[in-house]
Amino acid sequence: MNKSDLIEELAQEAGLHRQVSEFVVNSVFDAMAEALERGEGVEIRGFGSFSVRKYGSYTGRNPKTGEKIPVKSKKLPFFKVGKELRERVMDKVGT
Repeated sequence: MNKSDLIEELAQEAGLHRQVSEFVVNSVFDAMAEALERGEGVEIRGFGSFSVRKYGSYTGRNPKTGEKIPVKSKKLPFFKVGKELRERVMDKVGT
């Protein structure tokens, strides 16, 4: 499922016009992104949580040349799946 599919699904399930559904989806994603930009976490009970993790600098390797290159420290979004979603997926997909 991609963003367009999600917008379409919301429009059908909630009986909304597609433009309203698109506004809602974009608003939710924007609010989540803004919270992560501020370093805050986003928790959706039963689904999972998003947080920002800091990764230290390290020496990487250019895969084409094999040359060692320094990689700066960075902060990246991280998703941790919730128990309920994990169990739903395990029940449907299996191991």
